[in-house]
Amino acid sequence: MKINIIEKTIGSGLFTGYIKFAPGTFASFVAVLIYMIPGFENPGIMIFFISVLFVLGISISSKFEEIYGKDPKQCTIDEFVGTWVTLLFVPKTLVFIPIAFVIWRIFDIIKPFPANIAEKIKGGWGIMLDDVIAGFYSFILVQIIIYFIK
Repeated sequence: MKINIIEKTIGSGLFTGYIKFAPGTFASFVAVLIYMIPGFENPGIMIFFISVLFVLGISISSKFEEIYGKDPKQCTIDEFVGTWVTLLFVPKTLVFIPIAFVIWRIFDIIKPFPANIAEKIKGGWGIMLDDVIAGFYSFILVQIIIYFIK
């Protein structure tokens, strides 16, 4: 199995997967930087990119897993998707973005049920689904916080 440069770029989250220390956190940070691009916070745009990367991620992540092993650290496309799920409808402020980032990283690391079950699914489905589920939990908690702070 070989990965071409486009798949490598996308699958590794713009090469963040090859950072030696905390590649998932670096990938999430780059996803936040992309979120900061004016207009990207538009829910329609975000849902489009979440959907496209999710579908591509299933295939590309499966290839990464064949080459590097189960849920490899080199594959960080799932962190982009999970970060963006978390950031849906989050106001672009210096208060809410860091809160969302920290909550997302915590949920991504602890993998609450059923993310912990989804993580065990073989191939790209498992790699992508656990982060979407963790992102959904993060989304809910962040929206609750926004409701009470705003």
